[in-house]
Amino acid sequence: MTESPPVERPAVHPTAGRYRWVIVGLLFAATAINYVDRQMIGVLKPTLEAEFHWTESDFAGIVFWFQLAYAIGYLSFGKVVDVLGARVGYAVALIIWTISHMAHGFASGITSFAVARFGLGIGESGNFPAGIRAVTDWFPQKERAFAIGLFNAGANVGAILTPLIVPLLVLWFDWRMAFFVTGIFGILWLVAWWAMYRHPTEHGRVTRGELAWIQQDPADPVEKIGWMRLLTVKETWAFALGKFLIDPIWWFFLFWLPGYLFERYDLDLKTFGLPLAGIYLISDLGSVGGGWLSSKLIKAGKTPNFARKITMLICAFCVLPIWFAQSIDSVWSAVLVIGLATAAHQAFSANLYTLPSDVFPRGAVGSVVGIGGTVGAFGGMGMALFAGYILDATHSYEVLFAICASAYLLALAVVHVLSPRLEKAKV
Repeated sequence: MTESPPVERPAVHPTAGRYRWVIVGLLFAATAINYVDRQMIGVLKPTLEAEFHWTESDFAGIVFWFQLAYAIGYLSFGKVVDVLGARVGYAVALIIWTISHMAHGFASGITSFAVARFGLGIGESGNFPAGIRAVTDWFPQKERAFAIGLFNAGANVGAILTPLIVPLLVLWFDWRMAFFVTGIFGILWLVAWWAMYRHPTEHGRVTRGELAWIQQDPADPVEKIGWMRLLTVKETWAFALGKFLIDPIWWFFLFWLPGYLFERYDLDLKTFGLPLAGIYLISDLGSVGGGWLSSKLIKAGKTPNFARKITMLICAFCVLPIWFAQSIDSVWSAVLVIGLATAAHQAFSANLYTLPSDVFPRGAVGSVVGIGGTVGAFGGMGMALFAGYILDATHSYEVLFAICASAYLLALAVVHVLSPRLEKAKV
């Protein structure tokens, strides 16, 4: 009997193909658009407050409705993505949020702004469940934190672009036209996404070698796991409570920093853009650096548990100086301190986002991310109302910056208590 020749297996090597990084580029662009659309209300806050005579609590109420919708949508889109996959789920999300974003241009008061923000929250909540599902499908575990950090950096690029382009659009046209013009970006991205994205096993641009690299981790069953079952698992709550503690801080940065710079440093629509863009430029370094560091540690032989948590601990310490931000008289010194905190948030968040793919089977990742995003949005709702109350009552950001400084150490402690070894969840 003659032996059959051995089956030739493609080499498992990171350079066997690179199309997965094109996918990250698409996710990066979508996240940048997501944050342009999301942050515009914060950049336009002084303009809209002057035109409509809003109080801080009025503005907080509009933010609240966005975050309520985000909480509802995040949970729903997590399930949608698990059922339909990243390609269709992402497209549905973007269509909803682009229509709602452009609807802001027709708003005429608190109620109509709240309705438009509610629709925006529903649509934008699909961005991260779909993006993380795409990364889970396209990357092995050792590259996921870096890939998530890269596409999450789009949030900072969007936050950088918004204060640079939106004031120009307002000065050239008006604030209503700014919403219409920026809505075009979402339409263009949707066309590119539908043309370029497929699952790696179905994509003609993926080589055998790259597919072997993507699929190098032990296979897990792609079975659907119900929410009720996931809610009984402590690893779900490690992620969800971490989100509950840190997401409100990012919402606070996003929606209240433009007004803070206006008031504290006597800036205006023409001058506040560069400092705000500087803060988010620094944030970009944190988003990429946080994912890179934990991925580097894993490649060096450290466990995911050690790599994720030591990176998150470093980030938590980097946020602490923001406690004293209000006492800084120089706007550019404040940019450095606040920028360090926002960079640390992004690095912390990139690692927190990897936890579901580290400990849950593939078929549950979108749902767990959805649960965490919903719980985080509830925290953001509380923070919005609290911020409006504190600012109307005290006209000081000191209490709010103190909360920002302490949230990350507490979040890491919660994650470690509930998942001390990042072991596979028993679902």
